[in-house]
Amino acid sequence: MLSGCATMSGQAQVVSNPVFVRANNSDEAWERTVDVVHDYLFEIERENKLGGILETRYKTGANLLEPWHRDSVGAANRAESTLQSIRRKAFLSVTPVEGGFMVGVEAHKELEDVARAANSAGAATFLDNSPLQRDLNPVVGQASPSGWIPKGRDMALEQSMLTAINRAFGQ
Repeated sequence: MLSGCATMSGQAQVVSNPVFVRANNSDEAWERTVDVVHDYLFEIERENKLGGILETRYKTGANLLEPWHRDSVGAANRAESTLQSIRRKAFLSVTPVEGGFMVGVEAHKELEDVARAANSAGAATFLDNSPLQRDLNPVVGQASPSGWIPKGRDMALEQSMLTAINRAFGQ
């Protein structure tokens, strides 16, 4: 009750996903969409211009000391990426429709699953009072490969990219 209208003015406008954009041809729509992906410093893993599908490589989440990276949207996501190993991947679609194109964005976020510390300085110390023992099958690095835990879609990144796409098309 006390917040009233003050809460409404601080909220960003939600952009529909997919978003309708006006473009003269498919090449213009595709190139402007790719430009937005590059603005977010994502590397493109796979693109199919004819099918209208673009997939990025996984990108490590930007931390507090990397303000030029735009993949961690908002203070909470940036703090999370600073304290945890986070990575993101985006899928974009460009579909022709009557009068323009529909551009959709799906951004997925994953958290690294590390069971324990991978390396320790204490593991390299040797005891003087024990006889030499040889390990003929040494394990180098982590005993088991680390995995990634899906955290679902990153709606903040999706909204940020959709807003940038709208701006790129002058809407």
